[in-house]
Amino acid sequence: MQKRWLVNTTIDSTTVEEFRSVLKVDEVVAELLLQRGITTFEEAEKFFRPKLNELHDPFLMKDMKEAVERLQEAIENQERILLFGDYDVDGTTAVAMMYSFLKDTAIIDYYIPDRYKEGYGLSKEGIDFAAENAVDLVVSLDCGIKSVELVAYAKEKGIDFIICDHHTPGPELPDALVLDPKREDCNYPYDELSGCGVGFKLLQGLCDYNNWDYAKLFELLDFLAISIGADIVPVTGENRVLCYHGMERLNAHPRKAFRELLLLAKRPFPVTLTDVVFTIAPRINAAGRLRSGRFAVDLMISGDVDQIDLLAEEINADNTDRRALDKEITAEALKQIENDPCSNSNVTTVVFNEKWHKGVVGIVASRLIETHYKPTIVLTESNGMITGSARSVHGFDVYEAICACENLLEQFGGHKYAAGLTMKRENLEAFKAQFEQAVKERIQPELLVPEQKIDLNLSFNQIFTSQENRLQLPRLKRILSQFEPHGPGNMKPVFTSNNVFSTDVRILKEVHLKLAMTQPDSDLVIEGIGFNMSEKMDTVASGLPFQVAYTLESNKWNGKETIQLNLKDVREML
Repeated sequence: MQKRWLVNTTIDSTTVEEFRSVLKVDEVVAELLLQRGITTFEEAEKFFRPKLNELHDPFLMKDMKEAVERLQEAIENQERILLFGDYDVDGTTAVAMMYSFLKDTAIIDYYIPDRYKEGYGLSKEGIDFAAENAVDLVVSLDCGIKSVELVAYAKEKGIDFIICDHHTPGPELPDALVLDPKREDCNYPYDELSGCGVGFKLLQGLCDYNNWDYAKLFELLDFLAISIGADIVPVTGENRVLCYHGMERLNAHPRKAFRELLLLAKRPFPVTLTDVVFTIAPRINAAGRLRSGRFAVDLMISGDVDQIDLLAEEINADNTDRRALDKEITAEALKQIENDPCSNSNVTTVVFNEKWHKGVVGIVASRLIETHYKPTIVLTESNGMITGSARSVHGFDVYEAICACENLLEQFGGHKYAAGLTMKRENLEAFKAQFEQAVKERIQPELLVPEQKIDLNLSFNQIFTSQENRLQLPRLKRILSQFEPHGPGNMKPVFTSNNVFSTDVRILKEVHLKLAMTQPDSDLVIEGIGFNMSEKMDTVASGLPFQVAYTLESNKWNGKETIQLNLKDVREML
């Protein structure tokens, strides 16, 4: 699939040179920082060395004072507290974090809803569980902001609520203490916290209220880092501070649960946020997809070595099963698209099979977009209804398009790039037609072509200085590693190089492109790998010059660490 390259506008060379001389860095690093809006030495220092004393005052969040006082009252009066968390990574890490902090101070339990019987968010079953167990206060984590009727139901049963959520509220807030920086009447300085992040602010407020030392709270920052990476929230502002120190915690003092998951994934320390996203997060999610998110919480909070080993093995096995299901259903869905005569002309993909596993349809939707770059919905049947997940292409609001079809839906929710929905079976064909029309009316044609963002054009000679040993990692790569952690708002820098020629080309495992490259004005030969890019073989082996888009990575082999280009795209010279 040919991508459209979006190259950042080059910053004026005088501005770059002035900034470079202030920071004492090379021009590549200076320009990358300027592109990120970092224009002073002080801002650069905050970016490279974020400090925990830069965290915002939690009491700037609407309802925080009242929420802290209610939680403190529950602790002092030995009331029963129930943590209610969503079954995904953000919800389960939030529950694990808050339980770990409060377990020695309060009478506390936790509840994770069943993905299939209860669905996303607060549930009647969960509230009934709270009532049956004489719970006085429920703290919801990563859910609850739209649960007006369910919170009212809990009130009837004498249960108070503190809601810690980060999703966009509806027109009416629940009758509860609501902590959500996205509230219109909330003036908190940063509104991109994860659900776990909002829970953290409640605990920070509790520490301030009691003049407790932050040390115990900061020991839980690894939960924050994992939630931030898994929930794909921006790694900017307060999230960057929390994530930076959370990753430091994870690498320096890994709790046994995460150490075991990384060991089973064969991922050595130190790990990056990208490693978290592709190793820890899928395994935590797999528990909620194939059995119950409670298993993930049990793993994360356990102090029993044998229990951790057992749960980690089981959750890792769940992830293996999830991957097999994902692969099988993706193949079936691709076949369904291939057999659809309207597929090529449609601007959407909607596929349905009543036997597909509900727990992986969202992953399959993302997989389909890799091949058919269109807003995509994958549907299955559950409890007599058609249900599924939607995923979008960059720049298009799939939630808005689904809202245009709400007359055919029983339930839906989500955000710009991901959503869930439920409908009666007899509405399926009408929904497919209406969704296609809704997207067609709203989408710009260029959004149906995948984009590749480019930070800078780089010659191979700029990767190494003339004095550097070519068999070791260049200084540029070492400095760029300090841009971590990467995520939305601070993505890993992507470079292009022009007039590139291959000196060696191979295909690995039938799908990966492995090559050595050089440029006419350089004596460097640099290795590169393009995962799942075997279709670019003809372009790089033709003997003609080509362009590459890539990130700079290190390749460890036989005890040596060398530079390698991780190819994002390859195209003929324009």
